Amino acid sequence: MQRPASSAVQDAAPATASFEQLLEASRRELTGYCYRMLGAASEAEDAVQETMLKAWSRKDSFAGRSALRTWLFRIAHNVCVDMLRSPQRRARPMDLGPSTRTADAVLGAPLTEGVFVQPIPDERVIDTSGDPAVVAELRDTVRLAFVAALQHLPPLQRSALILCEVLRWSAAEVAELLEVTPASVNSALQRARRTLADHAPAPHMPLENPSHKLLLARYLKAFEAYDMDLLVSLLRDDVVLSMPPFDLWLSGPADVRAWFVGEGSVCEGGRLIPIGVNGAGGFANYHVVEPGLWKPWAIQVIETDGGRIVGHHNFLYPEMFEAFGLPAVIDERPAAEDQPGTG
Repeated sequence: MQRPASSAVQDAAPATASFEQLLEASRRELTGYCYRMLGAASEAEDAVQETMLKAWSRKDSFAGRSALRTWLFRIAHNVCVDMLRSPQRRARPMDLGPSTRTADAVLGAPLTEGVFVQPIPDERVIDTSGDPAVVAELRDTVRLAFVAALQHLPPLQRSALILCEVLRWSAAEVAELLEVTPASVNSALQRARRTLADHAPAPHMPLENPSHKLLLARYLKAFEAYDMDLLVSLLRDDVVLSMPPFDLWLSGPADVRAWFVGEGSVCEGGRLIPIGVNGAGGFANYHVVEPGLWKPWAIQVIETDGGRIVGHHNFLYPEMFEAFGLPAVIDERPAAEDQPGTG
């Protein structure tokens, strides 16, 4: 994998660029690192903001003694390690217990936000205008399953793997950042790879694949029309449906269909807006609240492989819509002056 263009900040800074501009040029790459470390967009944003504040307060002590990129990432790493001191490991509902048959499904009480790996907009962590091959590889490293797998690693192994295998730093560069020896970095990498092998993400269809785009278009049509025959025809036999903040998850087209025509029928009449999320196809799902008016309901992450949908993940956090740059409502109600009897 080629290094992202933002890595150009790592060495000598242009004389005309201000320190603040250099920090901002690193924001996306730092956010991607912190997101993979922490598993939540909100925490990654907080970590990057704290990194920026610490870097700004220490700029006089930096004095170019190491590459700016290394210096910034060292600060970010330390901030993330401090935030990871809680014993809670973020996960997906599928990591917390077995699937449930729809007939036996009970949502129960929502779990706290800190339990689950949370979604993030692609543009916050990936330069989607870059080399298509690089973009495709980077998308793989923010997929929900990969980010959840990273949470099984202790901080040193997690950081070493992200820096070496995602951002393509050398072992010597990572050793300088983490203030350990290159041998320690290589040892951490080997242990991390062994652990990830037990949590390997399932294969998926690349987002750039024309078949993927066609599949998402058919899904959008099926969902908005609430055509369950069409929707189920798009699902693979081992499809899973999840709904954080609930730990309930379902498996198989029959149970997915039973959910959508049962308790999940509140989705009928909804509207979808396509979004780029976690390197996969995704949609903002708006619920109809009255004729012509829809309000935020869930961020959907749609995972695909072999021409079918294999993951239908619904993050029921309407408050996330703002972070995705989405409208607060979809309002297609006629204006008062257009309604009969007004004038």
